[in-house]
Amino acid sequence: MNARRLAVLSVALIGALISTACVFAPPSSYQKDVSGDVAKMSEKAIATCGAGNVREVNSKSFTCK
Repeated sequence: MNARRLAVLSVALIGALISTACVFAPPSSYQKDVSGDVAKMSEKAIATCGAGNVREVNSKSFTCK
């Protein structure tokens, strides 16, 4: 009976170790400067949509009204 408990505990421990996931993230000191990208996209949006007709701008795209 004791060997069975040890086997069940071992299986549970191995399952827990296998199911844990590692998350890799950039260091906290890393920050991408997107303000320049947004400024460039804003200029493109105003040139394309016209002043006052821009709905939304982000660093990758824009939408017109």
